[in-house]
Amino acid sequence: MNPLLQDSRKIIVTLANLFKKENLAPEFQVLSQGKVNIEVNGYDSWNGGTTVYGIYCRIPLELYSNIELEIQAIEQSIKSKAETLFRSYPECWIGEVVISPELVDEIHGKAYKISHENLVKLLESQKDVMVSVSTGGARIQDVNSEYQSSVSEISEALTERGLANPNPFKDLWEWYGKWSDGSLSTYQSRRAFLSAIFSPIIETIKRMKTASVNPVFEEPTGWNRVDRSMGEIKLRLVQSSSEEQFQGIGLLARETLISLAQAVYDQELHTSTDGTVPSKTDAKRMLEAYISSVLPGKSNENIRRHAKASLDLANDLTHSRTADFRLAALCAESTNAVVNILSIISGRRDRG
Repeated sequence: MNPLLQDSRKIIVTLANLFKKENLAPEFQVLSQGKVNIEVNGYDSWNGGTTVYGIYCRIPLELYSNIELEIQAIEQSIKSKAETLFRSYPECWIGEVVISPELVDEIHGKAYKISHENLVKLLESQKDVMVSVSTGGARIQDVNSEYQSSVSEISEALTERGLANPNPFKDLWEWYGKWSDGSLSTYQSRRAFLSAIFSPIIETIKRMKTASVNPVFEEPTGWNRVDRSMGEIKLRLVQSSSEEQFQGIGLLARETLISLAQAVYDQELHTSTDGTVPSKTDAKRMLEAYISSVLPGKSNENIRRHAKASLDLANDLTHSRTADFRLAALCAESTNAVVNILSIISGRRDRG
């Protein structure tokens, strides 16, 4: 048997222990928490022949989310350390280290536009209207418009959850055609028919546990990197529960501000307030320069002050150790505020 592959488990354990002794937490977490394999991935015939190996690490999704921005550096760090161990095996060479998330078959903590609680209320209200019009209550012509609106809203919310809408009636006249054809001749039979439609889906929704996201602007800004980052921040805020995960939100928020600054700042047009030319990652200087340039004059003083105050808060929180939910939530909210303020100032929220 291939001696290196035979020792692969020992190599992985040794690597993990070396990183632990050096207090290199991300590398240790990858090797100790992940499913790590060493595999042959090539052969080089030069100089008598050399077998090329790869180390492949499948790690928990939560861990991957926390270290995502550092993945390449961690891969290189593990590769460099592994090269030392590979010297003990003749004609063997480490070609790559690849870190990827474990595949999952279910979405945990997904954030929906309409919360489960509000969706249940919509379904119950729709059922009540259908009962009312079919049992001598409200007139169809008085409530049909509202009913049709709820049909669209409910269908969209159920589709987002991967659920089919069990209610086949697109408007109340279709429902009238059903109950008046003789198959549902009594009020009780109509109530029972509707309960059979609505009760299972309502119970299914009640058993689901997630949070909702209700942004001021549902539409993306159009700055693709910024939109992707903000979507990820909101999702992680729903999913996070550990100190490391909350800290990861702060790191991602910092990258979001950098992406935002790079999207709006133009060195030729926007002069920094202290005369220093910002680096490509100096989000605070770039954004302050942009705000001061596009909102000049005394009439805009209050807007400038508000925008800069939001930026200062976001900047401070992204550089702090956001180790609990409250700080992470404040960091996410302040970053979102800066994104929205800048998208308004830049004209991206204008109508028409």
